[in-house]
Amino acid sequence: MVRFFKGLSGWKGRGAIIAIALALLVAPRLITAAPLDMLDGGDARAVIDPAEESDANFPGSAFFFAEGAFDPAPGVETVKTAHVLGLDAVKAAPAAVFRGDTALDSYRALNCLTSAIYYEAGNEPEDGQRAVAQVVLNRVRSPLWPNTVCGVVYQGSERTDFRCQFTFSCDGAMARVPMAAAWARARRVAADALAGQVYAPVGLATHYHTLAVRPDWSGSLRAVAVIGAHIFYRNPGFNGTEAAFRDIYLGRETISGPARTSWPARPVRAPAELLAPPAPLFAAPSVPAARGWSPPPVPLPVDDGLPQSTIRPEYRNSGRPLI
Repeated sequence: MVRFFKGLSGWKGRGAIIAIALALLVAPRLITAAPLDMLDGGDARAVIDPAEESDANFPGSAFFFAEGAFDPAPGVETVKTAHVLGLDAVKAAPAAVFRGDTALDSYRALNCLTSAIYYEAGNEPEDGQRAVAQVVLNRVRSPLWPNTVCGVVYQGSERTDFRCQFTFSCDGAMARVPMAAAWARARRVAADALAGQVYAPVGLATHYHTLAVRPDWSGSLRAVAVIGAHIFYRNPGFNGTEAAFRDIYLGRETISGPARTSWPARPVRAPAELLAPPAPLFAAPSVPAARGWSPPPVPLPVDDGLPQSTIRPEYRNSGRPLI
């Protein structure tokens, strides 16, 4: 090495020494910049975060990538798959075949259950759709609900206060034309469920709601699992045991759709500043009121629970026309 550096004399030698020094400085950076899977001899395609895969994402799927978010109590063995997070020990619903008395009854049951699956879980993985179907059939077998598939699906659809059992049946969602491919998928899930295919992870659940809301009744029921974009619950006490699901399917589907064929629009409560008359730009001259005449009453503002405007009073008329 000494002889090598002695031979590097003059400008050429100094240039070579500088090049060697730069190489020694840059080499470690080049090594650390290499992907770790290449250094280990692995395949870069094998190291993919499952949360980034398109087929593993759906509304609410972030909950399934949250480690420990829904861990059950110690000692409770629950189901845990790609789209199912068990919250409690479950017992599968009793198996049953739901066959109508006539071909028309069977067709109506299939169509009603398909509608529930499509409008409630049309964009979810199959686990989410099968769970919704099982809840409907659990209600058919329970004395707390009607003994027909269509009766359960469209219970309360005659109401005008939007308090039906399944919101799609009374909020106008069915006015949208279904997508053919998604409808066929939901229909296949419905056919399997009616043929006796039990979806065990949902257990004896009879209620569910989306991850985006928390209804008042959820605190009085037992959470069973998070499946797809919904949390599923079963009744406490006897109504949540297998013995309570012994009702016989009647087999006569007398209805085939919601009781209403048109749905009223949800009332929209206007903000208080829209109900009150606009503030005048210029002060109007005072005119004495005519005898026997009184100004019409000003409508009282409605408290809609929204935060009040923070715009200063002198700027509230900005943008309004002068006439």
